[in-house]
Amino acid sequence: MADFSARTEKLMRYWTSGPGAAKIAWGTPGDFDRCVKELSEHVGPGIVKGLCSNLHQRALGVRPGQEHKD
Repeated sequence: MADFSARTEKLMRYWTSGPGAAKIAWGTPGDFDRCVKELSEHVGPGIVKGLCSNLHQRALGVRPGQEHKD
């Protein structure tokens, strides 16, 4: 189980601060949609939006659409 957790963490870092993050360009318009497009190649349609929401939260500290809220 520890190996699974380590691999999961590595993937999360890839998509939030590594080369995957550069593809998504977090913090710029359309980042969530780019995430869905990129990750749809790797995960199923039933989880991709939730995963991208979690990645957005991790990368930017807010959920999608909340970047400019007070």
